[in-house]
Amino acid sequence: MFYCFLADGFEEIEALATIDILRRADIPVTTVGVDADVICGAHDICVTADMQISEFDFDEDALGIILPGGMPGVKNLYADETVRNAVSYCQSRKLYLCAICAAPSILGRMGVLEGKKATCFPGFEEELKGAEVTGEKVVVDGNIITAKGAGCALDFGFAIVSQVQSKEDADRIASSMQC
Repeated sequence: MFYCFLADGFEEIEALATIDILRRADIPVTTVGVDADVICGAHDICVTADMQISEFDFDEDALGIILPGGMPGVKNLYADETVRNAVSYCQSRKLYLCAICAAPSILGRMGVLEGKKATCFPGFEEELKGAEVTGEKVVVDGNIITAKGAGCALDFGFAIVSQVQSKEDADRIASSMQC
C-alpha cells in the first residue's frame, strides 16, 4: 500500500498519473486529504480523498508514501506534522519515499537526502540539502524516488512500479498506454 498525500494546491497530473499507473499495476494506493475530504489542486481540479489525515495510520502492508508537487501544495504538505512524521517513519523503516516536482524539497529540509542522488523542479535544488542533484527526469536512489515535474509524471510512476514489482511490469503498462 502506498499513501499519496494531497494538500490544497497539489499538482494534479503528478498525483493522478502516478496513482493511475500504480493501480494499473495492482499496487494499492490510498489518497490522504490534508485538512479536508475534497482537495483542490493547483489548477482547480478537486479530488475526493480516500481518507482524511486524521484517519491516517500506516497499515502493515505499507510500501511508502507519494508526495506530489504543486504550489501551494508542497508548502501545505510540509506544514502538516502528520506528513512530516510519515516521511520520518518511511525513512526509518526504509519504505519508499516518492516525491516529484517541488516535493523533494520536503525530503531535503528533513535531512533525508543526505548523501543521496535526487532531482526536483528547477529552482528548488538548494532545498535538497546534502543531495547530489542530477537534473535527470527521474532518480532512484535506494528507497528514494524523485522526479522533476508534471511532464515526468508517467516516468515517475513507471519508476515506482519498476522498483516495487519489476521493470517488465512497468514496460507492460507503458506499452498498454502507448508510451
